[in-house]
Amino acid sequence: MAVFTKLDKEDIVSLLKDYSIGKILSYKGIVEGIENSNYKITTKKNNYILTIFEKRVNPIDLPFFIDLQKHLSMNGFQCPNPIENNSGKIINYIYNKNAVLISFLEGKQIVDPKPLHCEQVGRMIGEFFNITSLFNQNRENTMGLKNWKEIFFKFKDVERHKYTNLIDPMQKELIFLESHWPNKLPMGIIHADLFKDNIFFNNDKLTGVIDFYFACSYFKAYELAIATNAWCFDLKNGFIKENFQSLIAGYNEYFSLTKEEKNNFNTLLRGAAIRILVTRMHDSIFHDEKAIIVPKNPDEYFSILKWHQENSIFD
Repeated sequence: MAVFTKLDKEDIVSLLKDYSIGKILSYKGIVEGIENSNYKITTKKNNYILTIFEKRVNPIDLPFFIDLQKHLSMNGFQCPNPIENNSGKIINYIYNKNAVLISFLEGKQIVDPKPLHCEQVGRMIGEFFNITSLFNQNRENTMGLKNWKEIFFKFKDVERHKYTNLIDPMQKELIFLESHWPNKLPMGIIHADLFKDNIFFNNDKLTGVIDFYFACSYFKAYELAIATNAWCFDLKNGFIKENFQSLIAGYNEYFSLTKEEKNNFNTLLRGAAIRILVTRMHDSIFHDEKAIIVPKNPDEYFSILKWHQENSIFD
């Protein structure tokens, strides 16, 4: 979550006049995140999140994201529920940008995940796949290899930034991925953004998942690759084997990785790392100083990428 579009109380009151959610008591911009603007809104009835879509979300995809969250919520999956206004609309507009109001999810992110957290994340991924197997919509993955290359070439020749030493290794990695990326693995709807700031816990119990705005139809094992990089590595310890074993154990309560998925998992992990590396590089180099947000450091995911280049996680 983040804040790019700055709103005052009058802006929010004007938007919410079409909702039956009670009088606004307070609002606060949420700084964490990199994609959209988010505000926590408290009314006399409840807490809500207002999301304003900024950069990488195509308005055409919004009905898919909304319907997916409604499907998940109706089937017992813990996630925010989109709120309709008095006209039955969920997608609205503010400053010519699409916006949605969703229910507030209790809990907070885990900064230093342990095996008990990772096991629950793995179990949640299995539950997600189970529920979405009955979801009858599909969406192309718009943050795949082709898109990573497009983002990379936007900043490849930019000079005078502090990450110039990463450009050549990243270009070589993209060449490797282009020749090794799998083209046939088990598919399903994936969240595609299961980072620590998108999964909430309360007293070490997983309470829900937010930010479904990269969800798409893609390789199921790629979902696990994204989660592995996010939950089983840190700058101090590198790869945390116990976390990974617990993540897979939780997932195995619903599904098991096939032999083909395991054989391609290292490549998927490298792709999941380069995806975050190119977006963090882009957002750091082209950082909007007016945005209330701190760009995330690309070095973390460069370290993760190097580990995967030198190791196989199933060895």
